Amino acid sequence: MDGHFLIGARAVARDATFSGYDPSRGEQIAPAFSISTAEDVAEACRLAAEAFDAFRDTDPDQRARFLETIADNIDALGDALVARAMQESGLPQARLTGERGRTSGQLRLFATHLRRGDWAGVTFDTPLPDRAPLPRGDLRQRRIAIGPVAVFGASNFPLAFSVAGGDTASALAAGCPVVVKGHPAHPGTTRMVADAIRDAVAACGLPEGVFSLVQGPANELGAVLVTDPRIKAVGFTGSRGGGLALMKLAGERPEPIPVYAEMSSINPVILFPQALAARGEALAKAYVGSLTMGAGQFCTNPGIVIGIAGPDLDRFVATATQALEQAQPQVMLTKGIHAAYDNGVSALEANPSVETLARGAEGTGCTLGRAALFITDADRFLADPSLAHEVFGASSVVIRAKDMAQIAALIEGLEGQLTATLQIDEGDYETAAPLVPLLERKVGRILANGWPTGVEVSTAIVHGGPFPATSDPRSTSVGTAAIERFLRPVCYQDLPDALLPKAVRSANPLNLPRRIDGTLEVA
Repeated sequence: MDGHFLIGARAVARDATFSGYDPSRGEQIAPAFSISTAEDVAEACRLAAEAFDAFRDTDPDQRARFLETIADNIDALGDALVARAMQESGLPQARLTGERGRTSGQLRLFATHLRRGDWAGVTFDTPLPDRAPLPRGDLRQRRIAIGPVAVFGASNFPLAFSVAGGDTASALAAGCPVVVKGHPAHPGTTRMVADAIRDAVAACGLPEGVFSLVQGPANELGAVLVTDPRIKAVGFTGSRGGGLALMKLAGERPEPIPVYAEMSSINPVILFPQALAARGEALAKAYVGSLTMGAGQFCTNPGIVIGIAGPDLDRFVATATQALEQAQPQVMLTKGIHAAYDNGVSALEANPSVETLARGAEGTGCTLGRAALFITDADRFLADPSLAHEVFGASSVVIRAKDMAQIAALIEGLEGQLTATLQIDEGDYETAAPLVPLLERKVGRILANGWPTGVEVSTAIVHGGPFPATSDPRSTSVGTAAIERFLRPVCYQDLPDALLPKAVRSANPLNLPRRIDGTLEVA
């Protein structure tokens, strides 16, 4: 590994450098990595703009084979990729092995989606020359790529939400060149995956500007990327502060562009009475397992749990307290994330509106996160907005409500969330029914009798939600619907067939499904 970054096909070195960091050992990791300059970002964006028309004009099958080649290249990196990601993140081998499979799997899923063709949205309104009082012309619509996309690697998923993660996969599937700003916490992992993409670009005969990687620890580098006029959209997973900063930059450009930012969420879990009475102890153990998984460093972590005060909730709390006290401390991703977690937990411990139920076991290490469990009542939670702030890590608050009406008030008072979970038995269905429409307004995914940690990569999945869960509640960053963020509709009115793009020609040379005068025709 040479520590260079990639501007198109070229590996570039600069004098200024930074290093990766092993959070489990508290040590810097060789080699040093070059820091990209503003001029490097501009060159990457220039290449992306030059590549755009040729890349977006590729047939769906060509792009599908490109995505599959990237997936094959990532798989071929084998244990070396997992080992480097372990060193830079402190995450365990099993977790990262699974994440590598998810990364290549979602690339292949988008390849399948491209070949299916419905993403193109081909729609015809055939001519009505004799319509009175005015005739209708020949109208044909398809969706096209919006332009080069800036993608920011995430800290907590060094593979699946990073260089070749869902933002990159969906943008490339749409036909958009991508410039990635690598996350400074894992520069070596970033470079290995970037090489896999660069090699796929070459192997598939695509313009080199289809992909570039810039690296560096300073926020200013990302600002230069977002404000480059050739960038037409941004994909980001991270903190609310980071997402809001990018949204501000993008909105103040002479040509504002969309920022698809997945930010903060506390993912409420609602314990319904029958389920709580029947299996409260089992639910408590599963809750602590979900809360502490991966040191709680998931955007879908169960940050609050709501139940009606009484003996059943008391038993749940007692079991959860005991389980959490036994939770071993885990390495957190970076020194900064660890410090922010400790500050968030300390603020809750000092808040007179909450009671500390338990802290996890202590350990020795510079970035070990101790799990934390708190309790309050609904009145205090509703009166103190700070209690609804996300603490990124294994920290959660149990809320005692008086009745279902107060639970509804709690949900109504929440900001937008990624998920809401119903722990429910059949006897609770009638009680739960009025809450479902309320939850639909608040979250992107409603699940029953599971736990929010763990997001399926599929066609129907939604990983998004109202602000501040995401910057655009109409979008998802996971699943095949993520491609829609990087497409826009174009209508062709009365163009001769010879001038039409292949997707909307009468002969349908791409064999795409089409809706003609409202009737779906599948090729």
